[in-house]
Amino acid sequence: MDVNAATSNSVLGQLSSASSEEAKSNELGKDEFLTLLVTQMNNQNPLEPQDNGEFIAQLAQFSSLEGIDNLNDTVSGFVSSYQSSAALEATALVGRQVQVRTDTAWMSEGDMFTGVIELPVTSPEVKVSIYDETGQLVRNVDLGSQAAGNHDLIWDGLNNSGEPLPSGLYTVKAEARMDGEMYQVGTLLGANVNSVTLGNDGSSPVLNLAGLGKVSLDDVQTIM
Repeated sequence: MDVNAATSNSVLGQLSSASSEEAKSNELGKDEFLTLLVTQMNNQNPLEPQDNGEFIAQLAQFSSLEGIDNLNDTVSGFVSSYQSSAALEATALVGRQVQVRTDTAWMSEGDMFTGVIELPVTSPEVKVSIYDETGQLVRNVDLGSQAAGNHDLIWDGLNNSGEPLPSGLYTVKAEARMDGEMYQVGTLLGANVNSVTLGNDGSSPVLNLAGLGKVSLDDVQTIM
């Protein structure tokens, strides 16, 4: 058999034919690529050596493959580092309070209830209405004119008659007058972190918040 005929296919052709197996077993890498290249050089026909341009192209392919392998290793390292950092940060939040974008939160009797009102534009009239778990209005707060931005909301846990309310879930409805109409605006409310569930699939840790249930760490707006 003619040696040149036996090695007529270039390294690139051999790499292409092995690509389907690589996708399954991930066994063909830069070392295998280099082995194929050296094998082709050792077995080429001395009377018809490989064209310089083709050889340079194959070397360029090898360099590209090695760069991709190094990039994959670097990205994997970044991802692992980020996941470890997120898990450490999440576990450190147990027992602390965080704020998330919601209109419902747990209020413990005798404690101050805090939150943030997100006002997109300056408004001549801003008011807050607080409802208990049955949907009954228990407290009105008139904040008057407010500039655009975030504004602290502090509720003493008393109803409109000055009586303390029991522990439970309460809904906060913040409204602002814009263009002559009253519109509901966003609120950030606080909750205690009871525990943390770490994702096994690389997903963001999940915080188990008192009264609110499971919330992704990505949804936390403020750590108090």
